[in-house]
Amino acid sequence: MFVIFNKGEQRLPIKVWLPGREHLEEECLRQALNLSNLPFAFRHIALMPDTHAGYGMPIGGVLAADGVIIPNAVGVDIGCGMVFARTNVQAELLREVTAPGGTLAQYLVGQIMRAVPQGFDHHKEKQKSKFLDAYRVERLYRYGAADLPKKEEAYMQLGTLGGGNHFIELQEDEDGYMGLMVHTGSRNFGYKVANYFNRVAKDLNRPMGSEVPSHFDLAYLPVDSEEGRGYIGWMNFALEFARHNRQRIMEQVQQITAEGLRRCAGVKDVRFFGEVNAHHNYAARETHFGREVWVHRKGAISARQGEPGIIPGAMGSYSFIVEGLGNPESFHSASHGAGRVMGRKEAVRRFSVEEVLADFAKKNMVLGKQRRGDTAEEFYKAYKNIEDVMDDQRDLVKPVLKLRTVAVVKG
Repeated sequence: MFVIFNKGEQRLPIKVWLPGREHLEEECLRQALNLSNLPFAFRHIALMPDTHAGYGMPIGGVLAADGVIIPNAVGVDIGCGMVFARTNVQAELLREVTAPGGTLAQYLVGQIMRAVPQGFDHHKEKQKSKFLDAYRVERLYRYGAADLPKKEEAYMQLGTLGGGNHFIELQEDEDGYMGLMVHTGSRNFGYKVANYFNRVAKDLNRPMGSEVPSHFDLAYLPVDSEEGRGYIGWMNFALEFARHNRQRIMEQVQQITAEGLRRCAGVKDVRFFGEVNAHHNYAARETHFGREVWVHRKGAISARQGEPGIIPGAMGSYSFIVEGLGNPESFHSASHGAGRVMGRKEAVRRFSVEEVLADFAKKNMVLGKQRRGDTAEEFYKAYKNIEDVMDDQRDLVKPVLKLRTVAVVKG
């Protein structure tokens, strides 16, 4: 970790979990400097080792704010995160067992793709959900406004994967056992909430004479204002929706996996355990350095002492289940993944679909994807080396499980 602090240019220091400044891209640094000059930013800004430029605030950034909450410092996919479960089954069965359509891995990928809508798709029928049934959405700020999502939309999107870097993976740990991992968030529901309240914040800041320049793209809401409380209410709903969305997908994948193992491999005793389900795009009221603040984690996980977490690598790489070390300097945070080294368009320009598929074949991995044209967006070469990222945050988390991809479903 190193520190950037030029007193003439910054109000607060920036602490960066990278080997040196040369590893920090210029746009990411510019956004971090903007954060450091916010009048309500507290103590310092923290950048995780997977940090890269985002919209307004760097991905992999952690901001503690005093008395305000910033929609763009949470991001448009509110509650995006991971869920993971271990199994008692050897992963070699995925490659060695013959099933309808090929190997067991290929069969399970096909079944998952039929059961879980991906990309912009959603369910055609309303999904059953006790959580949604019980949630009093009508009590939230300006419910019914045209630009805010409707509760009915959430029923249709529950248990859907999304696109981009979201995935479902069948994995193998270092002892040869199978693991299941899902990465998704609040879908279009959270997207609408984020955009609505960013506009509200902009409209509110103008008459307030905000000290935050508009080009920072960091419009804020005082947490004691009606609008601030409104955003917090909607954000918390989106967070819970995202958690239930991941859980619903995980339950489907577990059911498909257990049935596939029973039918094709004769395995009847399939157990799932050690589940972890955590967000990496959110804000929470926490106490740090003796002050109650709103900690914004945009592409960062909570890593309190002993807290379990998930840090995935790039598609076809390694992922880690970790235990937090409770480092106060990172506001008890750690990276949420490997971090991009190039944008999606650049990755598609530089790497062909054939190159990505050849890499999968070489590694004996299965890819399930409806649209192949944008496959290179998530090629492992478009990301940082996850081993380097883990090495840079040795003081933030302790790895407890290392997993490699056997098969992946991408949106």
